[in-house]
Amino acid sequence: MPGVCVIGLQWGDEAKGKIVDLLTQQSDFVVRYQGGANAGHTVVVGDQTYKLSLLPSGVLTPGVTCVIAGGVVINPAKAIEELEELEGRGMTHLDNLKISDRAHVIMPWHFAEDRVLDKSTGGEDIGTTQRGIGPCYRDKVGRSFAIRMGDLYRDSFPDRVRHIVAAKNEMLTAPDHLDADAVIEQYTVFAEKLRSHVCDTTDMLLTAAEEGKQLLFEGAQGSLLDVDHGTYPYVTSSNSSGVGVSNGSGVPAKHITHTLGIVKAYSTRVGGGPFPTEQDNEYGQHLREQGNEYGTVTKRPRRCGWLDAVALRYTARLSGVDGISVMLMDVLSGLKEIKICTAYELDGRTTDTYPSHVDDLRRVTAVYETLPGWDEDITGCTEMDQLPAAALGYLKRVSELVGAPVEYVSVGPGREQTIQAAAAAVGA
Repeated sequence: MPGVCVIGLQWGDEAKGKIVDLLTQQSDFVVRYQGGANAGHTVVVGDQTYKLSLLPSGVLTPGVTCVIAGGVVINPAKAIEELEELEGRGMTHLDNLKISDRAHVIMPWHFAEDRVLDKSTGGEDIGTTQRGIGPCYRDKVGRSFAIRMGDLYRDSFPDRVRHIVAAKNEMLTAPDHLDADAVIEQYTVFAEKLRSHVCDTTDMLLTAAEEGKQLLFEGAQGSLLDVDHGTYPYVTSSNSSGVGVSNGSGVPAKHITHTLGIVKAYSTRVGGGPFPTEQDNEYGQHLREQGNEYGTVTKRPRRCGWLDAVALRYTARLSGVDGISVMLMDVLSGLKEIKICTAYELDGRTTDTYPSHVDDLRRVTAVYETLPGWDEDITGCTEMDQLPAAALGYLKRVSELVGAPVEYVSVGPGREQTIQAAAAAVGA
């Protein structure tokens, strides 16, 4: 399959990085195509844990070309920080990282604007990580104040920064005013450190696809955070569902032949916005503590709740998934019963359609189906038939409700704690 895409089907934090790392072993290119340094991907290799927020998870594997495509917004300081950390841990193959010259650059004024614009109407926290990502995407669309990676190497860069800083300082309050010369000096240093990595990745990926190379597309955040199709305005600033792959990477859909949806075995959310299956009780606390549900990037505690199959059906259809990978199954161990939301009650009627407006989603009541839990420790299971009958029953029901077969099951953080499932055993 020349193009495989890994997409989170919830509100992010589904453990996509682990599956990307696993599938990287079969790939020639790993492509990060949207978002910025707000995507915390944790990968465990042996006794080593790697936390990445900007670099593709595939960067850990020698012999694979890792691409940050044009749809990503780049914080150069963060890219350098992550590269230097990996170099310090003995990695010598990091020339395999390629950064699109079309990718937009997060500049100091974006951080300043993010601090001001963090609150939504009514004062509820939208959930931004305040890393300048939203303002950078806004300038990208607005065009007048945008800077791309390729611009850093042009003679016109200093004059462009001075023009933008002058305009931005008129909009910012005095404490946030910027020094154009200091910005030019700082970003010129960044540019030189990244020079060997910056190139035309669009042409590179199109050529690779046409030559039949194995491409793995790594989504960031989750489908319910998609700026057009998620729980707006409590979303990210890019198309984080499967619909964003082609516009972010520049690779046409005809080259994407398999889409794998990543599903946490329960639900989590960070920041504000409606969450129909949230459990602010002992069940939610069990999920948070057993799953270590604290943000990789922000360290914020995540809101936790039961699996929402109404939302999953919607995002699986939206992203066109061919199969799903169920992650963190081990977190459910020890629960006597486990619930799945199979429908909503809204205005006196039952529906399995996901509301398009956030106000309607606030008003729904989750309709649950209760399944038996299990007490067994499943972290050592390596085959599907080693899982408890109740765990297999849960996976089968999730597959039926989502409408896609289970392809992988994760029972722990390590690479080796991933079971490749036989679709016939747990498929829809």
